[in-house]
Amino acid sequence: MKKGIQTDAAPQAIGPYQQAVVCEGGALVFTAGQLGLDPRTGAFVSNTIKGQTEQVLKNLQAVLQAAGSDLDQVVKTTVFLRDMEDFAAMNSVYAQFFSADAPARSAVQAARLPKDALVEIEAIAQVK
Repeated sequence: MKKGIQTDAAPQAIGPYQQAVVCEGGALVFTAGQLGLDPRTGAFVSNTIKGQTEQVLKNLQAVLQAAGSDLDQVVKTTVFLRDMEDFAAMNSVYAQFFSADAPARSAVQAARLPKDALVEIEAIAQVK
């Protein structure tokens, strides 16, 4: 059994998927990848890796909150970058959103991201 999560505080799905799914029993939430889009306009908030990363993490936080979680409960993230040369800049913003007890993380370069984004991040988190 699973429960789909949708919130207007994050960009709406651009395909047939949920913003997140909470597993039976409500212990874990799995998010879809988030882009650096403004939830109101659907446009990118920035054309820089730092600006998009910041918005991605704000959108991720909004989805997690709708699922009864938050960034402090994240146990694993996957970061998709258009260009691995952007890793250091992305990482400097990412570090501002996660405490010293940061989650496990993978980072990969993707040939192309939705809407030609510079970064996309998905997460697995505990539900409070």
